[in-house]
Amino acid sequence: MSLVVSYIPLVVLAVLSLGFAPLAWWMSRFLRPNRPTQWKDTTYECGSVPIGEAHVQFRFQYYLFAIIFVVFDLVATFLLVWTLAFSGFTAEAKMWGLVFLGILLVGVAYALKKEEFIWI
Repeated sequence: MSLVVSYIPLVVLAVLSLGFAPLAWWMSRFLRPNRPTQWKDTTYECGSVPIGEAHVQFRFQYYLFAIIFVVFDLVATFLLVWTLAFSGFTAEAKMWGLVFLGILLVGVAYALKKEEFIWI
């Protein structure tokens, strides 16, 4: 059995998984009842009458914290797997892993030196 044939079930599952949400959304547009009323067009805020604008501006800093968290969470996962399999690596693989870790440490040092955000 060739390598391509062994991946066919994975490709079929991926197509079904990625196609399910758009297909469900498209079908719901035709199957749901469409009865617009004035009550349905109002803004819902826990039963209260809305006051002012509904748009709230968030500081970009919150998005930056989220991105930093996701990046370092993925890096921590990668490093955990790397340390568990460290004894089976070749010398070249260990060297590239240490280069990756060095690049991360340079990034952390740069962020701490900049001192705009205390996020550690």
